[in-house]
Amino acid sequence: MSFRLSAATARRTASRIQLAAVPRTTASVFNNNFNCGAVSMSHQRREYQTPQRDIQFVVNEAYNFPKHYQSLKNQNGETTDKEFIAMIVDEMAKFAESALVPLNETADAEGCTHTGPNEVATPTGFKEAYQQYVESGWQGLSYPEKWDGQGLPQSLAIITGEIVATANWTWAMFPGLSKGAINTLLANATEELQQTWVPKLVSGEWTGTMCLTEPQCGSDLAQVATKAIPQEDGSYKITGTKIFISCGEHDMADNIVHCVLARLPDAPAGTRGISLFLVPKKKLNKDGSIVDKINGVTVGRIEDKMGCHGSPTCELNFDEAEGYLIGTQNRGLNHMFTFINTSRLGTAIQGLAACELAFQNALWYAKERLAMRALTGPTNPDGAADPIISHPDVRRMLLSMKAFSEGARSMIYECALLQDQLTEAQANGDEAAAKAIDDRMGFLTPILKGFLTEIGVDAANMGIQVYGGHGYIKSNKQEQVLRDVRIGAIWEGTTGIQALDLLGRKVMLQKFAPLNKHLGEIYKVCTALAQEGGGTNLRKHALIMLARAAEWHALTAGIALKAKFQSMDAVGVASVDYLMYAGYIQMGFHWLKMEAAAEAALASGDMEQPKEFYEAKVQTAQFYFDNLLPKTKTLRSTMFTPIDSIMGMKEENFSFDHSQ
Repeated sequence: MSFRLSAATARRTASRIQLAAVPRTTASVFNNNFNCGAVSMSHQRREYQTPQRDIQFVVNEAYNFPKHYQSLKNQNGETTDKEFIAMIVDEMAKFAESALVPLNETADAEGCTHTGPNEVATPTGFKEAYQQYVESGWQGLSYPEKWDGQGLPQSLAIITGEIVATANWTWAMFPGLSKGAINTLLANATEELQQTWVPKLVSGEWTGTMCLTEPQCGSDLAQVATKAIPQEDGSYKITGTKIFISCGEHDMADNIVHCVLARLPDAPAGTRGISLFLVPKKKLNKDGSIVDKINGVTVGRIEDKMGCHGSPTCELNFDEAEGYLIGTQNRGLNHMFTFINTSRLGTAIQGLAACELAFQNALWYAKERLAMRALTGPTNPDGAADPIISHPDVRRMLLSMKAFSEGARSMIYECALLQDQLTEAQANGDEAAAKAIDDRMGFLTPILKGFLTEIGVDAANMGIQVYGGHGYIKSNKQEQVLRDVRIGAIWEGTTGIQALDLLGRKVMLQKFAPLNKHLGEIYKVCTALAQEGGGTNLRKHALIMLARAAEWHALTAGIALKAKFQSMDAVGVASVDYLMYAGYIQMGFHWLKMEAAAEAALASGDMEQPKEFYEAKVQTAQFYFDNLLPKTKTLRSTMFTPIDSIMGMKEENFSFDHSQ
C-alpha cells in the first residue's frame, strides 16, 4: 500500500514499521461459526493468532474509525485510512506472533533472576524482542513528532497494544509501563524535564516504572512514608522503600525512569502531602549521556509470584537517590493519576487478552477432543466418540469466552476513540471539550478495569474446564492464562476499589451526573434501534437494553436512599455487585451495537468479511442476551443485601476455632 502521511511521517513510519517476521497462514474457510473470523485453529496451530477480522469489524463497521480519523487534525488522522489501519494491525500481528508468542511459555518457566544488587536478568529472548520492537518504532507510534514519535492517533497504540498483550502479557508490561511514564511527564512535568527524559522513553531506549506501594501501605497512599529532601541545586534526595514495582529493574534498556511518590519535610499529612518525583536509575551528564553509576536505587529482592513470571516485580530501595519534582509540590497523587489511569486501561486490556487467549486455546481442543456421544445423536459416527464441542456445556463455555472477548474489545476500542478525542481537544486548547471527554473516560475506566479483569479470570477458568484434567497440566498452556490474569483484578486498584470509585466517587458524589449522561446515550441508541426495523431479535434486544438502563438508574437511586436513611455502609455493601451489574449492562450495549452492524452488513450484502462471520456475530449476540445478561438479575438482588448481614458480626465471632 502507499503511505499518505506527511512526508516526514511517511518516511519514518515506512522505514520503521517493517518487521522481518515469520510468514503467517491467514484464515480462509471456517468449518463452523465458532471461529472468531481471524484464526484457523487446528492441532497444527495452537498458538495465539491475531483476530484481525474481528479487529477490522470493530474498527471499520461498528465504529467507523476511518471517518473518525478524518476529524483529527493534530494526529495525522486525515491520512490514516482503512488500508493504513489494516497495514499497522498486520505488521504488529507479524511481530507479535513471530517474536513474542514463542517466548510466552518459555518465559513463564524460566522467570526472571535477581543476579545482584542492581542486576535482574529477564527471560531468554526478551531483550532481543524488545530491541526489534524499539528499532521498528512501535513505542512512539502515537506520540507527537515533536518527541520523535510517529504522530498517529492514540487509538492505534491501544489496538496494537491489545495484540502485544495477548501474545505475551509479561513482555508487554515493559513498554506498557513506559507509556504511563511518558503520559505522566507530558501532562505534568516542566519543559526542561520533558526535553531531557521524554525522547528516549518515546524511542523505547529507556523504560519507565510507577513507584507507589510501600511495605506498610498498598492502595492506602495516605500512609506513604518515602522522604524527599530539597537540595540547593533544585533536585531532591529520595529515601525510602517501594515494593511490588513491576519491571523495576531489568537488562532490556540502558536506563529506567522511576516515577516515585514521596513526602517533603513540611508536607501535610495524608494524600494532600504527597509529591511526585522523577528518579532515574542512572543520572545523566550535561551532554545527555548516561553516568556509569547507579543513582542510589538498589533491588532488595524480586518477588516469587503466582504468575506473570516473565516480568520482575521488585522491591526498590532508594538511598538518597537524586530526583526531580514532577509538577507541583503536594499535588503528586493528582499527577500520578495520569499514570494510574493509563495503567488501568492497560489492565483492562489484560482482561480482554485473557478472554481471547483462553478462547483460542480452548476452541481447537473442543473441536478435536473426543468424549461420549452427543445427546441428540452421533456427530462423529465413524469415530469412537463425538468432539466435545457437540456437548451443550462445552458450547456454553466457548460462547461465553467468545462473547466476553469480542464484547471487551468493543468496550476498549470505544475508550480508544475517546482518547483520540481528548488528545485532539487538548491540542486545540478546548478545555471544556477536554474536561467533558475526560469525565466520560473517568466514568468508564473503573467499569473497564474492574469488570473486564473479573471476566478475564472467569474466561481463564472456563478455558481450563473445557480441557478437563488436561487443562491443569502446564504443557497445554491453559493454566498459565489463569495464573497471569489473576493479578489483573488486584493491581492498579482491586475490584473493590474500582467499585467504590464508580459508585461512590463517580456516581454518588457527582449527584448521578456521569451516570445520567451515560444512560442518555444508551436511551438514544436503543430507542433508534427499536424503531428503525432490522431483525426481530435486534428490536427485542434494544427494548431489553432500554429496560436495563432504566433499571440501572432506579437501582442507583435505591442505593442512595439506603445510604442516606440507613448507613453509608450501603454503598460499600452494594459497590462490587453494582460494578459487575454495570459491566454486564455496558457489554450488552456494545453487543447491541455490534449486532446492529452485523445485521446491516447481512441485509445490504455489502460485507467486508465472509457471511459466516456476521452470522456468528448475530448468534453470539443472541447468546449474550439469553445467557450472560441475565446475570444482572442476581446482582440487582445482592447489591441490596441487608447491611447487618455483612457488617453485623463481631470480629471476634468470625472464628472460635483458630488463634487470633
